[in-house]
Amino acid sequence: MADLSLLQEDLPEDADGPLDFVSQDEMLTPLGRLDKYAASENIFNRQMVARSLLDTLREVCDDEGDCVAVLERIGRLADDSEPTVRAELMEQVPHIALFCQENRPSIPYAFSKYLLPIVVRYLADQNNQVRKTSQAALLALLEQELIERFDVETKVCPVLIELTAPDSNDDVKTEAVAIMCKMAPMVGKDITERLILPRFCEMCCDCRMFHVRKVCAANFGDICSVVGQQATEEMLLPRFFQLCSDNVWGVRKACAECFMAVSCATCQEIRRTKLSALFINLISDPSRWVRQAAFQSLGPFISTFANPSSSGQCFREEGRSSEDVPAEERSRIADHDAEEEEQIGPEDDAPADFSTGPESALQDCAAETFGNSAGDISVPEDSSSLCTLSSESHQEAAIDENDKKPANCKSAFRPEVDTSSPDSTLLDQELFNSFHFWRTPILEIDLDKELQQDSGEPLSPEGSGDASGVPGPGSPNITMATRKELEEMIENLEPHMDDPDVKAQVEVLSAALRASSLDAHEEASSGEHRSEPQDELPDCHADQDTSVPLISAAEESMDATPHYVHGGSDVIASGGFSPDEERRSKVQDVVPQALLDQYLSMTDPSRAQTVDTEIAKHCAYSLPGVALTLGRQNWHCLRETYETLASDMQWKVRRTLAFSIHELAVILGDQLTAADLVPIFNGFLKDLDEVRIGVLKHLHDFLKLLHIDKRREYLYQLQEFLVTDNSRNWRFRAELAEQLILLLELYSPRDVYDYLRPIALNLCADKVSSVRWISYKLVSEMVKKLHTATPPTFGVDLINELVENFGRCPKWSGRQAFVFVCQTVIEDDCLPMDQFAVHLMPHLLTLANDRVPNVRVLLAKTLRQTLLEKEYFLASASCHQEAVEQTIMALQMDRDSDVKYFASIHPSSTKISEDAVSTASSTY
Repeated sequence: MADLSLLQEDLPEDADGPLDFVSQDEMLTPLGRLDKYAASENIFNRQMVARSLLDTLREVCDDEGDCVAVLERIGRLADDSEPTVRAELMEQVPHIALFCQENRPSIPYAFSKYLLPIVVRYLADQNNQVRKTSQAALLALLEQELIERFDVETKVCPVLIELTAPDSNDDVKTEAVAIMCKMAPMVGKDITERLILPRFCEMCCDCRMFHVRKVCAANFGDICSVVGQQATEEMLLPRFFQLCSDNVWGVRKACAECFMAVSCATCQEIRRTKLSALFINLISDPSRWVRQAAFQSLGPFISTFANPSSSGQCFREEGRSSEDVPAEERSRIADHDAEEEEQIGPEDDAPADFSTGPESALQDCAAETFGNSAGDISVPEDSSSLCTLSSESHQEAAIDENDKKPANCKSAFRPEVDTSSPDSTLLDQELFNSFHFWRTPILEIDLDKELQQDSGEPLSPEGSGDASGVPGPGSPNITMATRKELEEMIENLEPHMDDPDVKAQVEVLSAALRASSLDAHEEASSGEHRSEPQDELPDCHADQDTSVPLISAAEESMDATPHYVHGGSDVIASGGFSPDEERRSKVQDVVPQALLDQYLSMTDPSRAQTVDTEIAKHCAYSLPGVALTLGRQNWHCLRETYETLASDMQWKVRRTLAFSIHELAVILGDQLTAADLVPIFNGFLKDLDEVRIGVLKHLHDFLKLLHIDKRREYLYQLQEFLVTDNSRNWRFRAELAEQLILLLELYSPRDVYDYLRPIALNLCADKVSSVRWISYKLVSEMVKKLHTATPPTFGVDLINELVENFGRCPKWSGRQAFVFVCQTVIEDDCLPMDQFAVHLMPHLLTLANDRVPNVRVLLAKTLRQTLLEKEYFLASASCHQEAVEQTIMALQMDRDSDVKYFASIHPSSTKISEDAVSTASSTY
């Protein structure tokens, strides 16, 4: 209670002075002093009482009654009218609780009875500072597991649920929701699912307070990760869809930021069919801040599609393999695949087809039908019922528009969805978005019509209805109508060319216009075209006030000409020259194609102007994860993007790539690394120091992946790392020394001697001592490698060079470096002691007569603390041992007191780094 004795109190007039006042306090018991100052009218005194509670408890911890008395006084102090006193008290509660836990036998149930009620009560305090400190205290207590599970269920959660009631104060409700979300990972799945999840779902739909919805959106991923997949899909995903279409952009932005965590808590089917389309809507959001957050989360979201067990194929639902499929289904799949190969070639060559528009929704059933392995899917017998929209809400919207849209496509993989329900409705803001303009993919429907015709099956009612409403492929009228509509759409979109999404759409429509003129001639001669636009073109003016791009039926007609990727090159089935050929070469079936297209567009310079100036850096940061997800077989999809990032004008982008190029090399393998990464790696070697350091820090990790011949080419370039833009950048040279130690194992003794030895000796003479210390380790490891080689001539030559360049150096710092190297060689057993005694020790002992005391001090340390610890010098009575003892005796009589000290005693420290620090001031 020393603090309390320093508190000021109004002294009586007859007091002799401060000394009497202090002596009066010393005469009081700890409880007496506590009562005295707790009743003081001085706010500062009461604050000090709260701050000194832990000290008081420690003083009286031996007496259980006194401990309980102190805890009871804490309860009275909690009723203080001054907010600063209550806040100070709450800051001490976690420390007091920990003390109570450690002394549980003396004061059992102290925390649960006396402290926890105060913490919970303060969560609804009128003062903001008190509420904040109580929230921090509650989380700290949960994190340290100081609250019993029973108390969490009966005392904490009920209060939080009450604070989040509809009639609760707005600020308190928002803070309570945040506390519920933060405590969920600490209390576990059971309590979260029973007590927190129902109220959390209600708060997600709070129509009055957008702050509450924003907090829910920001913590949505944490809740999903706690409750698991089933609860996420059944209870949370519908709320997440609502939050992603919220009227407040801050809520949508929070959803974009937590998208990866939500995706990780769902199955692959929902991730592909629902979340992908939802994410595309966020990327095309009218708010720039939402788009910015979405693009930052795009790479992490794509990485959730990774599946190490399927080598590039889509996820199997619940690990279902081809062996799990019934025999009848496997037979039907085999028949379907046989027909498919006759029409379009091998299954692996058929990419999942997605809309060409940059903001198109994605993951139609054709990606599952043609892109997956036979064991992953179940092909419906009625091939006209192919496609599913990406979410149930979108399916319902499509049913509402069946009278307007002729291609009514039913789900083949989610038959449990009641698409005919009259109760299917959508929010008004969802009725007009890019997804509804996308509609159903034409390519898959037409392919299946041809399959039906080839197999002699009659067209389904939906198919016949479509055929009756659309002229045949050979009709010239449809081509003329399409061209006219395309021209009108391009003319309407041209005023909005500032938006990169609109610009990309205009380019696609222009390509469609050029292709239509060519198609007219080809249709007349060959009749090879498989489909023409069958949907009415949407109103281009519907959403021109927003930045959400429109996906038109004309863009779908571009996809009606199938292009298939085989071996990384384009095989064009028809429609010979389309500007989309380059895009089609980037088609794969691991992730929804529209997501990948958006990711590849992050290198577009216009994105930096309309979305985020650092969007290219975010693209570079997540590229290894995307590459791992796609697999090396789909590297061709990312190659051009990687090259673009590697030549970006911003050095931060190139620096990001430089720090991760070794990880990408592991993903791609040696062949692709040599072909595509080595040229970029070479460019980074000549870049700014800020970029080169990224390559240098992982130089060993990258070079070990290369073939030995390619690896040897870099021996000539290692010398260039000694040259930096700023000569004061000594950390660059220190990192080089660290990497050279690792590189010793990758090269032959001759290469080490010819190329690495000069660099190492150069670093040993560096101006900065930190670089030299690492270099001593490098040289000692080099001595070890060369000495063990056959023949050991390289090792002997290196030792002779050390003696000549350092042991006999005219500068004292060089001679001191020689002692450091010898000390490291001894400590790390880089040479057998008999070899050390022959090659290095005679030159080492001659330094006992060095004229610089620092050299003799280090020599005394080395001999006394390191050399004489070796058994070779303790057990044998050789001439070498005698020479060492004579040298030590000479050093013990040295004129310098420090030399005498280290030669006479045996200090406990034997670390070279500490020796170096002791002489740092004189060796820098």
